[in-house]
Amino acid sequence: MPAPLLFVLSGLTQYVGAALAVGLFATIAAPTVAWLRILVAALVLVGWRRPWRERWSRRDLARAALFGVVLAGMNVSFYVAIDHLPLGTAVAIEFAGPVAVAAVTGRGWRDRAAIGVAAVGVVLLAGVSLSTDEDARVGLAAAVLSAVLWAAYILLGRRVATATTGGVTGLSVAMSAGALVFAPFLATGAAPVLSDAGLALTVVGVGVLSSVIPYAIEQVVLRRVRPATFAVLLALLPATAAVVGAVGLGQVPHGLEIVGLLLVSGGIVLSARAADAPDEAPPPA
Repeated sequence: MPAPLLFVLSGLTQYVGAALAVGLFATIAAPTVAWLRILVAALVLVGWRRPWRERWSRRDLARAALFGVVLAGMNVSFYVAIDHLPLGTAVAIEFAGPVAVAAVTGRGWRDRAAIGVAAVGVVLLAGVSLSTDEDARVGLAAAVLSAVLWAAYILLGRRVATATTGGVTGLSVAMSAGALVFAPFLATGAAPVLSDAGLALTVVGVGVLSSVIPYAIEQVVLRRVRPATFAVLLALLPATAAVVGAVGLGQVPHGLEIVGLLLVSGGIVLSARAADAPDEAPPPA
């Protein structure tokens, strides 16, 4: 399946999960919802992949653990951001991370032009507008931190994906490490889930839809493409969100939003290659 199509599938599941998560914020604090999402994903992935059956080097294990801490931090900070800012604004700010990766790791004018065009499209889609009140400043700080961690996620994620014990198996170890590191700070806020079956079921849905499916898909894509191309493909996420909003919520894009969708698509076309260079080919199975 082509990488852009995989990303559309990833985005669809991720935004359905995000819609479920926002509904939980009134009962459980946003950072704890993010931690529960990671915990559920870790339990599902460990049960599925059984990483203890693999032979891990200390280097691969440490790299997967660091990747998991970065991934969990990215999710926690982003959930704090969308608790204080409109979703579109938070997404636009968070995209500074992938933009920076593409700018630094890209090769030649095509990569830089592609990410520039896609970045303009993302800003138009998001309709960035920040107020100056303290609530917005908290959200802004969280979104900027999420952007930094997203950049680290892209760079570390490719190394985990291409390791001998990488891919989804490496992701299961990463998710477990992230859940364990953040547990002392966020686990106590999850108490309501223990006494409400409906709440627990929703949390499971958020974990599977927002973490297990999309991150597993991204591990597949990261094995195929360079970080710069991956960063441009991430621009499909807000575009997919616009489609989900139009179909599911009646939020039909118009005016500058349509221009933004076209620019994102143009960025993806610019980043396409007729064939990968030898050093960009996926590793042998």
